Amino acid sequence: MTFSWTPHRFSGGALALDVANSVVLRADPERRIDRFADPAVMDAFSEGANRHGAERALFGGLEPACEAARAGLVELREAIDRHFRAEALGEGQPALLADLLEAIAGTLRRSGARRRALDTATARSALLLLSRPEPERLKICPNCQWLFLDRSRNRSRAWCDMAVCGNRVKASRHYHRNREDQQP
Repeated sequence: MTFSWTPHRFSGGALALDVANSVVLRADPERRIDRFADPAVMDAFSEGANRHGAERALFGGLEPACEAARAGLVELREAIDRHFRAEALGEGQPALLADLLEAIAGTLRRSGARRRALDTATARSALLLLSRPEPERLKICPNCQWLFLDRSRNRSRAWCDMAVCGNRVKASRHYHRNREDQQP
């Protein structure tokens, strides 16, 4: 089965969140899919981010993380997810922030002069997220559990992607409502 990095996969609104969202169904161990488990798919992420990512202008043409940096990128991804997920739930902890900062520092130390490498850009994106003045814009999609930034004017965005998650939720509601109306 082939996989491609479509626009929906970059609905987080920040490179760091899109990287964190590379784990599908994170909370369900039986159905969980780690897209970065396949090195070829991990390498292709940079190309997808260059086409669809919200921060593509900020980081320029991203390059894949070198083979030696892949494990560090996964470590950074997990620290990003733990910290920002807790923040979105209003359960932020200093220890999670410290873990994230350590993962960012380690990534930046290892990356050297590779400014356009995915791991380096992800670390920089996480730093930008940490400095945002409006943390309430960070949300968790109620359908897929992905992290995303709500950039709507009135902070009313409910799903990571209306075309995918929003439609699924609305279609499900419609189906159940019609099914209930048809039962005797």
